[in-house]
Amino acid sequence: MIAITSNTISEERLNEIISYIEKSGNQAHVSKGTDRTVIGIIGQASPTLAEHLRQMTGVENVIKISKSYKLASRDFHPEDTVIDIKGVKIGGDELVIMGGPCAVESAEQIDEIARLVKAAGGQVLRGGAFKPRTGPYSFQGVGVEGLVMMKEAGEKHGLLTITEVMTPEYVDVCAEYADILQVGTRNMQNFDLLRKLGTIKTPVLLKRGFSSTYDELLNAAEYILAGGNPNVMLCERGIRTFETYTRNTLDLTAIPVLQQLSHLPVISDPSHGTGRRELVETMCKASVAAGANGLIVEMHTDPDNSMTGDGVQSLFPHQFAQLLQDLEKLAPLMGKKFETPKQPVESFR
Repeated sequence: MIAITSNTISEERLNEIISYIEKSGNQAHVSKGTDRTVIGIIGQASPTLAEHLRQMTGVENVIKISKSYKLASRDFHPEDTVIDIKGVKIGGDELVIMGGPCAVESAEQIDEIARLVKAAGGQVLRGGAFKPRTGPYSFQGVGVEGLVMMKEAGEKHGLLTITEVMTPEYVDVCAEYADILQVGTRNMQNFDLLRKLGTIKTPVLLKRGFSSTYDELLNAAEYILAGGNPNVMLCERGIRTFETYTRNTLDLTAIPVLQQLSHLPVISDPSHGTGRRELVETMCKASVAAGANGLIVEMHTDPDNSMTGDGVQSLFPHQFAQLLQDLEKLAPLMGKKFETPKQPVESFR
């Protein structure tokens, strides 16, 4: 249920309405838009609460939201959420590119890749310090040491950083070193992890589970939002279908659908969505054409010898640079802003 007030309501009166909601045993989440303020009411709201709210001065309307997710719904927050991280705005009219390796392997490796990401025009350095792998004997990441390497590389080259967090116990330490925390596909419904992420303010990139519906993804986001962290991005990274030619099937439909259902920024991951290097560039462009707010792309200086074995979906530096220059031309057609330093692609070989 949501209560709608005008933006001319005084702070004192707004606080009185919020206090009334909380005294009824519910939580109140406030979203201030251009023309109105929406109070999301989370809990077992009784019919009498709705009637009392309608009669209160300053309340224009009370609407019951039938969706199981409330705070992630566009009904609650009609305007797009824009997450501002040190001047990089995700969710507005800027196209944000996150690039880097599947995993941090060494200080030299991540520093060189950070330099290349920045030179190509990327704003965020991606890299895993902890890697959830299907097999227990596969490379599992270098741990906290990798977080330190990544933070140093990001600061040196003027990039934000994003890394995956796998357990509630590592949320605080990952947040200490990274600007954005990623929840991988296998952890989308790790509810203890989601609840913990709700207690911090560090932005979260929530990847869709490879067999999850849109509603399940948005309900997972609701756990984080309900905990008090409003800085959530949704990520389409491909789903599991009967097709075996690609690693997953990148669901481009998810981008406009999620933007209709929710106010949260939507990021596309064509690297995991296809699992094939030769398809990544095309699907990046298709994702931007579909309206994605950003892309997360794997890039490696020596993908054939990547320690994770995901090199087959990682772009070479010159391919990454060419992709970003192509996106610079495409972005304005989709109402997005994106510029590159325009260094010759040959300099990335």
